[in-house]
Amino acid sequence: QVQLVESGGGLVQAGGSLRLSCAASGLPFSWHTMGWFRQAPGKEREFVAAISWMGNSTNYVDTVKGRFTISRDNAKNTVTLQMNSLRPEDTAVYYCAATRAPSAKITTLYNYWGQGTQVTVSS
Repeated sequence: QVQLVESGGGLVQAGGSLRLSCAASGLPFSWHTMGWFRQAPGKEREFVAAISWMGNSTNYVDTVKGRFTISRDNAKNTVTLQMNSLRPEDTAVYYCAATRAPSAKITTLYNYWGQGTQVTVSS
């Protein structure tokens, strides 16, 4: 049974930082592209960042480039999202997801999802 478990969300003031983690089990982790998505109230789920199988390729949505960093540790089956210079518009539930697709920004390409962790940025 595949499980993706996110942690690290919380409440932070604008300009602050948070570090999200996702622990994966039940799948060949190093064979999966890992992604982070987010969904704000009343909005569709959107792509945030993704990292390739070996961690040598990353993609980000334009709005987080230069502020967020995705990384992975294949030995520990974990993927992290370091979020700096947070803004109120970053407020959302953040989801970890996994796909066999080599480069994926599209929600429907991801096969496995975590339950999400809330990130709230106050102004």
